[in-house]
Amino acid sequence: MSASTATPVRARLVVRGLVQGVGFRPHVVRLAEALGVSGTCHNDATCVVIEVEGPAEQVAVFGRLVESEAPPLARIASVERTDLKPSGSGSTGFTIVASTITSGARTIVGPDTAVCADCLDELADPVDRRYRHPFITCTNCGPRFTITNDLPYDRPATTMATFPMCEPCSSEYADPHDRRYHAQPIACHDCGPTLRVTLPDGTQIAAGTEESLVATVAALRGGAIVAIKGIGGYHLVCDASSCTAALVLRGRKHRPDQPFAVMVRDLATAEQLVEVAGAASVLTSPERPIVLLPKRTGAAVAECVAPGLDELGVMLPYAPLHHLLFADLPDGSPGAPPVLVMTSGNLSGEPLCYDDADALARLGGIADVFLSHDRVIAVPCEDSVVAWHTDSSGGRVVPLRRSRGFAPLPVSLDATQGGAGVVLAAGAEIKNTVALARDGMAFVSAHVGDLGSLEGLTAHERVSAQMLRFHRSSPELVVADQHPGYSSRAWAKQFAADLGVPLHDVQHHHAHLASLAAEHGRLCDPMLGIVFDGTGYGCDASIWGGEFLLLGDGGLTSERLGHLGAVRLPGGDAGVRNPVRTAALALLCAGIDLEGTPVVEELTDAELQFLTLGASSGLGWVSTSSVGRLFDVVSALLGIRGRVTYEAQAAIELEVVAKQWRADHDWAPVALGLPIATVDGLLVLDPQHLLIALVEALRGGADPGELAWAFHVTLATSAAELAAQAARAHGVPTIGLTGGVFANRLLLGLMVDGLLADGFEVLTHQLVPANDGGLALGQVAVGARALKRMKEKSACV
Repeated sequence: MSASTATPVRARLVVRGLVQGVGFRPHVVRLAEALGVSGTCHNDATCVVIEVEGPAEQVAVFGRLVESEAPPLARIASVERTDLKPSGSGSTGFTIVASTITSGARTIVGPDTAVCADCLDELADPVDRRYRHPFITCTNCGPRFTITNDLPYDRPATTMATFPMCEPCSSEYADPHDRRYHAQPIACHDCGPTLRVTLPDGTQIAAGTEESLVATVAALRGGAIVAIKGIGGYHLVCDASSCTAALVLRGRKHRPDQPFAVMVRDLATAEQLVEVAGAASVLTSPERPIVLLPKRTGAAVAECVAPGLDELGVMLPYAPLHHLLFADLPDGSPGAPPVLVMTSGNLSGEPLCYDDADALARLGGIADVFLSHDRVIAVPCEDSVVAWHTDSSGGRVVPLRRSRGFAPLPVSLDATQGGAGVVLAAGAEIKNTVALARDGMAFVSAHVGDLGSLEGLTAHERVSAQMLRFHRSSPELVVADQHPGYSSRAWAKQFAADLGVPLHDVQHHHAHLASLAAEHGRLCDPMLGIVFDGTGYGCDASIWGGEFLLLGDGGLTSERLGHLGAVRLPGGDAGVRNPVRTAALALLCAGIDLEGTPVVEELTDAELQFLTLGASSGLGWVSTSSVGRLFDVVSALLGIRGRVTYEAQAAIELEVVAKQWRADHDWAPVALGLPIATVDGLLVLDPQHLLIALVEALRGGADPGELAWAFHVTLATSAAELAAQAARAHGVPTIGLTGGVFANRLLLGLMVDGLLADGFEVLTHQLVPANDGGLALGQVAVGARALKRMKEKSACV
């Protein structure tokens, strides 16, 4: 019997995952037409629902191809089929019907993606009606997350609702064979958002695309600082070849040393600045993150853009407006300089500006002019940052900040975590993110930032409220870090009390390890975690940061098996800002004379007196097991960095010096030691022996670069040995590496290679950062397990 005469069947397909805003319904229509089947499809708040009717064989093929040939931006979690009674109407054709809103789980909204090649071709085509349109987009690219107010993802639920479509745009939107069929951000010169340029006092000096671009390019080429409103917020922008402009920006932004990222005109320009190698696919990916790559000698970027570093954070244009900035102007004059500093639009330590009025208020003292537009940003979203780590496989990405391009895609939790209920995690204090778990998935917010300011706390509250509203959820459990001084914990405690739900504490380094296990779907597998971090509140109320933890009970528990020995931190946060003080105290407590070391040359008389008294009395300092603080000590001891102006500066510059020495020498560094001892039943790495060896080598004339490299080798070797001992003692075949210190790719590579050679499976972060930006994922994963356990116990009573 031919397909055309076969008895028809009818089926309902419920497709869940990232299936809205990615051209999924047009894909369904085109597939149905190609196969000659009839039916309908529509969005609702939870999924895409398809009803298809036709010959059994054709319907079966349709069901397979719906998933296997899905649009490139789609992420299908499941396809559920239910057989229905054929309609018998003999109807033909396939249509998209109006979206519906139902109760239940919410669907997934897509992240913002870079403008696609098809749109770029139109952007540069003088005969195309969207020629040089700063907001060109289609179903396969452009803003999603940042313009979405609610679900289902339809135009009325986005910030494009205030821009009625013109007749040509409406025709494209309604044509299933057009690339802009049901593309919600669709617009053109006649009906879309518009550009304008203003001064810090709000005075408008240019309007419209060309006039605004001419004014902006002139400002950038004249050395000005320009605040540019992008897809997810404002950037502060200047000519990256001008040290004068970069230094002015540093002064106004209160960011004296921390490196700036740059945006380059194209991949060819990037290759002139950095060693791209295998990272080209990351730079050109739809996510378009900032990628840290080795800087080329003589790169045409001012040294003050990334002072003292051997890497540069580079990204390619991702919004149409960026491409227009770099392109030649219509009169043939050149566009913006080919390399631009492109840093977050905020004062150092504050959250990203995304609202126009707020930007003028907070950035008015930084920017000389503002290039903005009238499309509202519903959800602010920073640029994502990754590092490229070259290894034996060719190279891989190390996530450092997960935001634009990746958020809000969920992480699937272990199957045993599903059905627990709704859990909200408040995250950490710095690099804060918020996470929500529901239906076996964990949704981690875009980067919020540090909570040390009122603006930061306000941003944290706003993101938490947006997440709950977006998912139509109210948490049954709230999770927080154990640190009693964290603002995120205080907020979580009050929020849980207001809702009348429990607050669940998760120790800082336990959350780091659970985060790693969650992203790999390994929460139910025993894992030995090496958690190397800055500082975190420990289970014994001391400061931890160099932990060897055994994860168990589905991620619900962690047992401390070992740690780094004591590093003494003088004056709390003041010690973190002044590694030279921590180094001096470490040497004094080890009985080492400071004379003849770089440390004594940098200390003031008052500091030396205070530290000498503290070493003898035991007062004025706290003990920590932090590996991050050990890096500070070694960096200051070797004369590399004794005072810092941004987080981990001393450790970053220590890594730079170590890499440079290793690149120039082909022999093994001097031997140091970091012995393993057993103290109170725990395995402990003793840093005192290491410091004594470093001072002796320095006094013997050893090169600081060689000692920096030797320190990395010693720490990696000893930590891997301790972890192997602990893992074998507990029969654990898997070791995970997590915590902010593992942003150091030199240490990461050494430890991965050593543990693999020792026969262990090694897990590292691939989806969320190892630093505190990934902490909320671990918190919410542990919280989901805890809530499920609570419900199981309650059911047994």
